[in-house]
Amino acid sequence: MGEVFAGRYELADPIGRGGAGAVWRAWDHRRRRYVAAKVLLHGDAHALLRFVREQALRIDHPHVLAPASWAADDDKVLFTMDLVAGGSLAHLIGDYGALPPRFACALLDQLLAGLAAVHAEGVVHRDVKPANILLEATGTGRPHLRLSDFGISMRKGEPRLTGTDLVVGTPGYFAPEQLTGAEPDFPVDLFAAGLVALYLLQGRKPDSLALTRQFPAQGTPGPPEGVPEPLWDVIANLMHPDPRKRFRTATGARKALAEAAQLLPPPDPDEDPVEVFDQLGPLPAGFGPGGPSDPRSAAASAPSPEPAPAPSPEPAPEPSPRASHGPPAAGAAAGAFGPPPPGSGPEETDGFHLAPPSSPTPLPSPEPAGPAPAPAPVRRRIPPPPARATAAILSAALLCFAVGAWALTRI
Repeated sequence: MGEVFAGRYELADPIGRGGAGAVWRAWDHRRRRYVAAKVLLHGDAHALLRFVREQALRIDHPHVLAPASWAADDDKVLFTMDLVAGGSLAHLIGDYGALPPRFACALLDQLLAGLAAVHAEGVVHRDVKPANILLEATGTGRPHLRLSDFGISMRKGEPRLTGTDLVVGTPGYFAPEQLTGAEPDFPVDLFAAGLVALYLLQGRKPDSLALTRQFPAQGTPGPPEGVPEPLWDVIANLMHPDPRKRFRTATGARKALAEAAQLLPPPDPDEDPVEVFDQLGPLPAGFGPGGPSDPRSAAASAPSPEPAPAPSPEPAPEPSPRASHGPPAAGAAAGAFGPPPPGSGPEETDGFHLAPPSSPTPLPSPEPAGPAPAPAPVRRRIPPPPARATAAILSAALLCFAVGAWALTRI
């Protein structure tokens, strides 16, 4: 078994690690499902305060992955989220490189929809980047994006946990005003969303400083390589160096993106579809699809049984009454009445104790009666009689019935 938090969340295996916490796949014993559990790594007051802020977010939106519940146990704390199996945008680009424009449009639209919901709650994310944007494992179907990791987010008006001379976020996705110590505001998230869009279309991390230097005093520079011009007009607005010249809201950016998408050429019918794979590994030993008690987990980790020998063509001898109620005779199958065969006993794997699902339940010993206790009864399966014996018994029963009927007619 894994470590259990607050008697509810059982940690199965680590699936990610961030600056302030490790993310585990965990079984929720109350909701009977697997969740993602973020466990705080540091115990200092500053990290704990950020952790408390993050777990307090409750944003219910299909494109936002916000905390759902939390638990504390001794000196450790965690909060849980939905388990998202398709990896991040970084995984997707690692698999495919630059994405088709229409596919990138769909992802950018969902990201902006998630940001609109976050901003409606007065929250600035401050760390929008490909590694924090997760995907459901949808295969070749329509992608489904989830904006995650609100570890350094803050509500507008809340006191900052860092000085104005410190920049919080990920290098390469900072808005220019962040580098000057301005108060966090919604346009910094829109700037990062524009950089993410370039990342999807070009298949590599964009150089934000070089791009912003290309912006003239009026208008926008030409589109970079691999970026269709209708999309570039939207992206250039998102990442304009002057926050006053960007879209005012994520919803406004979505409207402009929908108009630009109508101007894109139709998809190439010979183009291979983009598939979002399941990036989570198999469950560890001791955990099955239905949780730690799922017998399928033990069956999957148990060694393969050796093939049974071919049965003998001769009929098995009928057991005597003595053999049916006494201990098994020498040479009986030890797996049925004695110690289990090698490989079928309890197994220790990765710190989890596995009990074989087919282990026989031991019978309780009877209380001794008198100086000579009676031997404990042993349950034995009596094999069915051979077919010839069954036919003889049936014939005898029919003969007795006929004789009885004839005798009644003579009375």
